[in-house]
Amino acid sequence: MPAALYVAVYSGLLLFLAGCLRRIREYARTPLHLRWELYPVPHEEPSRVAHGGSYFESGQWWLSPQALHHRREWATMFQEIAFLKALREYNRRLWLPSFLFHFGLYLAIGATFLVAVASGAVVLIPSTGPPRLAQALGPVGRWLGYGAGALILAGAILLLLGRISDRELKNYTKPADIFNLLFFISTLALLTAGLLRGDLRGASLAAIARGAFRFDRSVNIGGVFATGLIFASALAAYIPFTHMSHFIAKYFTYHAVRWDDRRNERGGAIEGKVAEYLSYKPTWAAAHVGADGKRSWAEIATTNPAREGKK
Repeated sequence: MPAALYVAVYSGLLLFLAGCLRRIREYARTPLHLRWELYPVPHEEPSRVAHGGSYFESGQWWLSPQALHHRREWATMFQEIAFLKALREYNRRLWLPSFLFHFGLYLAIGATFLVAVASGAVVLIPSTGPPRLAQALGPVGRWLGYGAGALILAGAILLLLGRISDRELKNYTKPADIFNLLFFISTLALLTAGLLRGDLRGASLAAIARGAFRFDRSVNIGGVFATGLIFASALAAYIPFTHMSHFIAKYFTYHAVRWDDRRNERGGAIEGKVAEYLSYKPTWAAAHVGADGKRSWAEIATTNPAREGKK
């Protein structure tokens, strides 16, 4: 396998990780949100979750420590991530293609992990144990990969057809949405075509992964499958720098916005952040706000715009 192909694969993985870390850093450094006041919050007491309440219902709630039930949070996250629960409840028509597409991605991640573990064990710990591990995990990873490719391809095609034909979706469809789906379809089509025409030439996915670990250029695969690998690497590098990185934004949306019901205690972290934000000097185009870049938020918030306008 050409060295350029290995460089493309490693570059794609590194750019994906770097892009994800950059996104996480950006979201983690955003200012404090405005509380949504949406209940129930999963980490509340089960008795309150049942009727959509919160700990603010109790008398003198500020004197008692806030109880957090993280198991319920994790259960809610699992349902949303694995089965797209909210989409199924509120947009059933879009749920099936989205579920196929996302579940295929999860299978692809799992297959890549299994193949990497099996192949890495053979390379890094060459003894009698790792080869057996590779023999056990290799076929599982291979069939997971085949299933992942079929689901991703089917989901991407259905989503593309929906965006083209559905009148409601057309209003929310941008050229980038079409391009992204075509990128996925093209990548999966190349990899599938390479498999069907025998581009692996007897080599397994585990063998290709071992070749990548060792930078072994003697691994021989056909041009179509190799092109598919290059497309897959480019796709991985591309995802974190687009709105497809919403899997990172979703975590912060849930934990830092929807489920953040911390109280603003005197001398606490929230009070310190609010005090900092009130010192900012915003500039807004709306003249009635009076945000001219000279006055702070505290001055703007304590001014009556209507009364100032009369003067």
